[in-house]
Amino acid sequence: MKFAILVFPGAGCDVDLFHAVKNVLGYEAEYVWHTESGLERFDAVLIPTGATYGDYLRPGALAKSSQIIDSLKAFANSGKPVLGVGNGFQILAEIGLLPGAFLRNKGLKFRSGNTKIVVDNTNTQFTADYQKGQELTIPFAHEFGNYYVDEDTVAELKQTDRIVFTYADGNSDGSTASIAGVVNEQGNVLGMMPLPERAVEEIIGGTDGLPLFNSILKNWSENNVCHA
Repeated sequence: MKFAILVFPGAGCDVDLFHAVKNVLGYEAEYVWHTESGLERFDAVLIPTGATYGDYLRPGALAKSSQIIDSLKAFANSGKPVLGVGNGFQILAEIGLLPGAFLRNKGLKFRSGNTKIVVDNTNTQFTADYQKGQELTIPFAHEFGNYYVDEDTVAELKQTDRIVFTYADGNSDGSTASIAGVVNEQGNVLGMMPLPERAVEEIIGGTDGLPLFNSILKNWSENNVCHA
């Protein structure tokens, strides 16, 4: 399985995803600069956190004009997995692959640390290796982590079981319905504000993010590897 890691100016944390895939999981990973236009040779796309284009307009807003975006949309529409974390989630919302928008944290300050989230949906290719209701400890780092959707969208997300993660420790930044991660209608695009790539080794604080990547690999293997 081969992963593309999209690199936008200012993203900054692409190396974290590369390390998780290449060095921890042992799979192929390649950086793809935002001016490129083809993703067909990859099996999954990962969009890192950071501050694309310095967040000068809105987080992720300027990234949607990058040349790679048309290819990203086509990739997502093909049914292959796309994961956006932190700023990557903001980009997915800005380009319309996921619903919602992002506001500044309720306290109007950048925050980082560890947060506790609950796995609300295990019927996705990103969460099959978790247990429903399982509580995870995952790092986060954001100033615009306040995910906003209107009441009708919340109702739709709940009805279609598209809320994948919710905050379990007070939802300090104010996200609507304590949402920490959602998938698209097709179920192959996941956006989440916590950063699972920073929780794949005990030496850096825990491995609660590892099952997410293993779930992607397991789903790909089941659909692409012939078993005698």
